[in-house]
Amino acid sequence: MLKIGDEAPGFEATDQFGQIHLLSGYRGGWVVLYFYPKDETPGCTVEASAFRDVYRELRRKAAVLGVSADSLESHEKFAERHLIPYPLLSDPERHIIGAYGAEESMLGSRITFLIDPEGKIAEIYDNVVPEWHAEEILRDLAVEAV
Repeated sequence: MLKIGDEAPGFEATDQFGQIHLLSGYRGGWVVLYFYPKDETPGCTVEASAFRDVYRELRRKAAVLGVSADSLESHEKFAERHLIPYPLLSDPERHIIGAYGAEESMLGSRITFLIDPEGKIAEIYDNVVPEWHAEEILRDLAVEAV
């Protein structure tokens, strides 16, 4: 199990826009890497929408990346339907999910990692409340950036 201070496991994945993301490409800035079980489920929709609602402010402080085992097509439809502006990474073979220990159930778990500019895990959120989680991240980033 990963812990605060550990090096964040590297990855490469494609998002709903067809763009490839490598964690190493975000070095030098903060990253919010959140794992969610499934597109179009109630809690996941609330969480993704909450990040969307604060995204304009949040993106000034960190990159936001959502990850689930859903397909690129599913992510594309989900993002379009709910106006999700940030990358949703597809991990159908569960490599990223496994590397971060986000495999609580068959669908995955709801867990977030805040990764610092040096690529280390600064915070782990494993008891996520979808409605308030994005605001919690925004508050913590304000403290971390000081």
